[in-house]
Amino acid sequence: MFSYRHAFHAGNHADVLKHFVLVRLLRHLTAKDKPFWYIDTHAGAGAYGLDAGYASKNAEHRDGIARLWTRTDLPPPLADYVDLIRAVDPRGTPTLYPGSPYIAWKLLRPQDRLRLFELHPTDVDLLGKTFKDAGRRVQVTLGDGYAELKALLPPPPRRALVLIDPSYEDKRDYTRVPEALRDALRRFATGVYAVWYPLLPRVEARRLPERLRALAGGDWLEVTLNVRNPLPGAFGMHGSGMFVVNPPWRLRAELEACLPTLRDALAQDDGAAYHLDGVTR
Repeated sequence: MFSYRHAFHAGNHADVLKHFVLVRLLRHLTAKDKPFWYIDTHAGAGAYGLDAGYASKNAEHRDGIARLWTRTDLPPPLADYVDLIRAVDPRGTPTLYPGSPYIAWKLLRPQDRLRLFELHPTDVDLLGKTFKDAGRRVQVTLGDGYAELKALLPPPPRRALVLIDPSYEDKRDYTRVPEALRDALRRFATGVYAVWYPLLPRVEARRLPERLRALAGGDWLEVTLNVRNPLPGAFGMHGSGMFVVNPPWRLRAELEACLPTLRDALAQDDGAAYHLDGVTR
């Protein structure tokens, strides 16, 4: 269970899609004065060096954030995400990539709060060091984010963005994710929920989006990005998806404007494609 380290994959194509959507969600939530909570069930280490250690072994960021790093022609919502990543590490090439908690920290306001959960003991220690000077606004907890989420909902301000982002290295995640979403919606139906998932040639991965759509009930938005064709006989990730419950109404239009650029920039072969679907009631 503790063998997975996100540092191996930091800044790759899946991170780009996930964090681009996350930035848009945070921008919309912070546009209103009322405070909200950002809750991350699988927070990771907070930030990742790209030029040494785990991330340098496969250098997956070269086919991810590095392809966008010097672009000056990106659509404004996508450029906003890239500018934020550059500001964390304003050198000529990407050497540091922020995780979801750090991105949220950079965008949240003094009245907002972060509640971060991580089960890996090494990563939670690194996460705590990242936010050691953040004060009471940020709480870092060593624990099972699925279970801990129950105690937080509904949050006191009655506004929240919940990111559910496991590695799916443990097959039980394919069951625990929809269970966690079902329970969360029962406790706090008006929250904004963002679920990341990998696109893999395995039955559990193909069925997960169907289960999420069945649970959503009200408004939802789903975006997937393939960067290549699935490799014959392999189980590697050829893309990823984000499923958002109660999305901001402008999010779909922003994604529609940016996804062609994102597809073309991150394409590894002629299988690169995107899909956008959703329901507004």
